[in-house]
Amino acid sequence: MGGELSALQNANRAQAVKNSQVLEFHSDSKWKAHFESSKETSKLMVIDFSASWCAPCRSMEPTIQEYASKYTDVEFVKIDVDELMDVAQEFGVQDVAPKFGVQVMPTFILVKKGKVVDKITGARKEELQNKIEKHRDYYYYA
Repeated sequence: MGGELSALQNANRAQAVKNSQVLEFHSDSKWKAHFESSKETSKLMVIDFSASWCAPCRSMEPTIQEYASKYTDVEFVKIDVDELMDVAQEFGVQDVAPKFGVQVMPTFILVKKGKVVDKITGARKEELQNKIEKHRDYYYYA
């Protein structure tokens, strides 16, 4: 029964992501093309760096879906750090202490015109919402 429930939860999660307004990238080249084009707009981009094995990341999924529906003027992107390691490293998400292997997941990077304007580590719903509201209307001069 536990396996059936887990499979059902995974299927429901996959369907929610499929129907969502959150963009997912699975290739470096597609991500880079999208990121380059985002530099031409002043729209805030919230990048959710997470991993499928991370329980706090999974707990944030409904919140990210909610924020994507609420803040339609903000672009939400999800990147799996195990799938696109190079992208995560570019943003300093996987600056891992080599001796200890410490990682903080999830990490949210807020970007405007190609520049990082803020960062939140951990499953901090209220802090993420506050940062989104702070930066979504703020025009960033590069």
